[in-house]
Amino acid sequence: MAALRTVTNCLRLFRTSARVLFSSRKSGKWTNMLYTGVASLTAVGGLCAIPFKQAETLSHDSLIRRAASLATDSSSTFLSQTTLALIDAITDYSKAVHTLIALHRRYLDSMGKLTPAEEDTIWQVIIGQRAAIDDRQDECKRFELTWITAVKLCETAAEAAYTSGAEHASITVRINIQVAQTQVEEAQKLLADADKKLAETKVMEVERMAQYAASLQNTNEEEEVPEAYLRED
Repeated sequence: MAALRTVTNCLRLFRTSARVLFSSRKSGKWTNMLYTGVASLTAVGGLCAIPFKQAETLSHDSLIRRAASLATDSSSTFLSQTTLALIDAITDYSKAVHTLIALHRRYLDSMGKLTPAEEDTIWQVIIGQRAAIDDRQDECKRFELTWITAVKLCETAAEAAYTSGAEHASITVRINIQVAQTQVEEAQKLLADADKKLAETKVMEVERMAQYAASLQNTNEEEEVPEAYLRED
């Protein structure tokens, strides 16, 4: 409020001085009125002096630190996006593997009880799920390569920020790297578990198929033995 009153008083003094100056026709009065106006402003205590903040002078070092901070921000965003993409890809792959495992178990449990048409239908679904797993696996590999590039970029940005004097930015991006690595490691555990279960299912499938083939062979031999005896009789 005090500043507002100050500015208002200044404007009033300027208007008064201007009217007096332009109403006078003699050059001597112009000078006198000018000094009178200035004196009036000075008498107010210099209240019309409005300070202006000088623009900050930026050195090369400060500009480099700012640029390094921007580099760490950009690389951290890149790392965040690639981490999310990789985790989602691993999650989708894990889900696809567990779906295939469930299909295999269903088929093995129904072995010998299905009609040829039903068996063909199940196998078509299994083949389609295997193709989906291959696509998910390729996606995981692609995002993993991009994620590794993002980590290296962040490490470079962190080093550049540290050498330029932007220690806070360097520490922040290094923390982001650690968080991203921890998240990806947890996701990779799911990936390893899914691969392990898939391998176990394949082994179980081979064993069950061998047992089923052996049982069929024994059944055929048991059916052929009476016929042999009949032929001998």
